[in-house]
Amino acid sequence: MRQVAATVAGQVDISLEQELFGGSQARSSAPEEIGLLERLRQGDEAAFASLVDRHHGALLRLAMAYVSDRSIAEEVVQETWMGVLEGVDRFEGRSSLKTWIFRILTNKAKTRGVRESRHVSFSPLAASEENPEEPAVDPTRFQTTGHWAGYWVSYPQPWDENTPEKLLLSQEGTTFLEQAIEALPGKLRQIIVMRDVEGLSSDEACNILGISETNQRVLLHRARSRVRKALEKYLEGGVRPA
Repeated sequence: MRQVAATVAGQVDISLEQELFGGSQARSSAPEEIGLLERLRQGDEAAFASLVDRHHGALLRLAMAYVSDRSIAEEVVQETWMGVLEGVDRFEGRSSLKTWIFRILTNKAKTRGVRESRHVSFSPLAASEENPEEPAVDPTRFQTTGHWAGYWVSYPQPWDENTPEKLLLSQEGTTFLEQAIEALPGKLRQIIVMRDVEGLSSDEACNILGISETNQRVLLHRARSRVRKALEKYLEGGVRPA
């Protein structure tokens, strides 16, 4: 969660134009991944155990963004690992092994989420329950008239290493950050978990979720903005974690 706090603090101040049109770089498969894939195809149990150790926690966190409770998420992850074992011989390497595994997870989680009546589809923004014109920052925080129109009424809480940073790195701050993410609408929660919690690239997230780069950037910008707004309330002492 430390990386999430730093990312939310630093990146939501980027203009929406930069969020929409900033570049990203695809990740290529590392040589060790190719070797791991070959071992998996040969039925190497140690290779599979290594893969589980590496990704199980991330898969569980992502599954929790789709389904109602941890026990169901654990079932989805187990189904995902079964899918990996059953499909590894058919994996063509068009994406990274990690992306392929995460895509299996999201497909199974969506199916289970529908069954649990919790699935939120990644439809185009204009057709979603999210307002496509929703501003990233509350307009009331800016001057509206006079020479200083468009400037801050009052500057945001500074994110320095004296107090806010230390609060966020405390156990209480970590708990509140997790709660802020959990409170997000489904698709915003899913994208921020992928990008900021698990560190997936934008290309990986788009590939896994089947959404456009522009859609991904807008969703991520909104998710970070909402989390930062909640964290500002916490840092200002207005709310505490439940």
